Amino acid sequence: MVKRKANRLEEDFDIPNLRRSARHKQPVLTPPATEARASQAKSAESNAPQTSKSGKQRRPQKQGVKAPLVRVYPQDLSKSKPDTKETAQPSTQPKSEADEAPLSLEKSYWLMKAEPESRVEKGVDVKFSIDDLASRTEPEPWDGIRNYVARNNLRAMKKGDLAFFYHSNCKVPGIVGTMEIVQDHSPDLSAHDPTAPYYDASSKPDNPKWSVVYVEFRSKFKQPIGLKELREMGKPGQPLEEMQVLKQSRLSVSRVSPAEFRYLMSVMKQRGGES
Repeated sequence: MVKRKANRLEEDFDIPNLRRSARHKQPVLTPPATEARASQAKSAESNAPQTSKSGKQRRPQKQGVKAPLVRVYPQDLSKSKPDTKETAQPSTQPKSEADEAPLSLEKSYWLMKAEPESRVEKGVDVKFSIDDLASRTEPEPWDGIRNYVARNNLRAMKKGDLAFFYHSNCKVPGIVGTMEIVQDHSPDLSAHDPTAPYYDASSKPDNPKWSVVYVEFRSKFKQPIGLKELREMGKPGQPLEEMQVLKQSRLSVSRVSPAEFRYLMSVMKQRGGES
């Protein structure tokens, strides 16, 4: 049975481092005359007899060899400083549950719309719901997309990606479950069939304009997340303020960020989970 997944209105729509040259600074030395006088006074003082508390004179200590004068320049001090850089130690803080089991960075996440209520297009009922998908025993083609942005999103999908199933054009639109992309995109042959609801004469078999992916059912939410609630979650400052489907409401296939997917799955669990 042909199903409707796209709204009819979607058609065509280091600054370089400057090295400062240091001036050569001369070492500060004691004038020769002053140094000589100081040396003589120190020698005389050390050679003078010392008197102990008992009244006996102490023998003068032998003079050692005088150490040579070592000139130290300011720039040499920087070279002799020990390396105080510490090696980074691994964090010992416990990881949260979200850190232990993050969403796969290799996957992408999507939202795909279908119409759960009957609507006839060119004599064909395009109804398709989450229950219809759950009843399928083989991968289901997601065909009928005739919007370029939605088509490009289809072409960006990879096997293993996850998508929300969204009921559209019905009394209570919203997210009702999840499915998995099980086959990468391929040409949508229904666009070349004149009897198909969404036949496109401008699309040729040798140069197809439209694409299709294959999906499989994964879960049904016990309580849907309605469009009104999604809009509340998409207000400024809320978790879904950048969600594509809320910014481009007529888009039948839209992107979902990992953070948005995680948030909506947590909302689903708070409402009773999935089946």
